[in-house]
Amino acid sequence: MPGGKTPYLLMAAILAVALATGACPNSREAATEPMNMTINLPEPRLDGDVSVERAIEQRRSVRSYTDEALSLAELSQLLWSAQGITDEARNLRASPSAGATYPLELYAVVGNVEDLDAGVYKYNPVGNELVGVLEGDLRQDIYGAALRQDPVRDAPVVLVFTAVYERTTGRYGERGIRFVHMEVGHAAQNVYLQAGALGLGTVVIGAFDEDATARIMGLPEEEKALYLMPVGRM
Repeated sequence: MPGGKTPYLLMAAILAVALATGACPNSREAATEPMNMTINLPEPRLDGDVSVERAIEQRRSVRSYTDEALSLAELSQLLWSAQGITDEARNLRASPSAGATYPLELYAVVGNVEDLDAGVYKYNPVGNELVGVLEGDLRQDIYGAALRQDPVRDAPVVLVFTAVYERTTGRYGERGIRFVHMEVGHAAQNVYLQAGALGLGTVVIGAFDEDATARIMGLPEEEKALYLMPVGRM
């Protein structure tokens, strides 16, 4: 067996056991309080210092971060790059969506962002704002659900992509599932490029317990977690 495949096969085996037993290592799923607040985010910049070509050339998966906080402006830029409104007249977004059905929802699990309390926030693209969901730093819980992958524990913020499949399958049937998965890839690549342009690092994480993540974050039943993207300074 090629050595390069071993970590991925081991990760898959651990995930299979966790899903079968309903237990994820080191996941506390602590009781938290709902958060009733809305925060207006800084307007995104449209003229950054790094060209799109340079951002593509420098794009890498980064798994180690410093303990320095992100700014609220940086978080705003990252969220906008994934799902922000880029055509207000038609409510079109930064990443493509089959039939403009927009099945994705985007959350920020915040631990260390300047001028922002720790908690779980949902991004509202139309108002470019954060809507509070749960109070408290839940990164340790998400870290447990993600099979104790260090980037999730160490990053100041973890972006969580979820999807309401029915928005797309209602128009395209079963093929809409494929379209949803394409869409989250488009959005995640935008985050990669935006993070690189800001001098930040990120990585896509797909090995995690979706059900545990949903419980920790209090996701609506119709939303299914697809991707985790921890983001931090390198």
